[in-house]
Amino acid sequence: MPPKARITKEMVIEAGLKIVRTEGYEALNVRRVAAELKCSTQPVMYHYKTVDELKADVYAAADELHTEYIMSAAGEKASIGLAYIRFAHEEKHLFRFLFQSGKFRNTNLHDLTYADELAPVIQSIARQTGLSEDLTKEAFEMLFLCIHGAASMLANNEMEFEEEHYAQLIENTLMGIVGFLKRKGKERNEKTL
Repeated sequence: MPPKARITKEMVIEAGLKIVRTEGYEALNVRRVAAELKCSTQPVMYHYKTVDELKADVYAAADELHTEYIMSAAGEKASIGLAYIRFAHEEKHLFRFLFQSGKFRNTNLHDLTYADELAPVIQSIARQTGLSEDLTKEAFEMLFLCIHGAASMLANNEMEFEEEHYAQLIENTLMGIVGFLKRKGKERNEKTL
């Protein structure tokens, strides 16, 4: 009789990610992961003492997948935002897990904007717009609220994803925000003179 396959921590995380991706984060539990791996709960519990530990690692894997997805689109002004919206449309369950499962409880938008993980996005927007880093962060906050709203609508409803339309909305919104912030920056400079 061949030996049983060893269940690794990576296998548990992958199974958890698959469950969230296809069924939603509400379905993520030790029994469901064990069923996905076709094993008892013991190998899962060997790696995770609590379901919260398991959810944290699955969340980290989902976050990494999301980051790779949106950063692969870096380049044009609307591309990262459009990729964020497209991800919400294509990966509804993962999007809800990442952004609508209570993970950001007791945080604020400012803290999210200044998170180290966003540095590549902020730098990309700064290069594209010519804004200073501080003004880029202000622009990101405004633009993020617009983009996240569109993504949430797609993730939570059976709406059509019209890529060209969303790309134009992002571009128009960004142009308006950049124009506003450049005027604001110019007024700040004039006051200091």
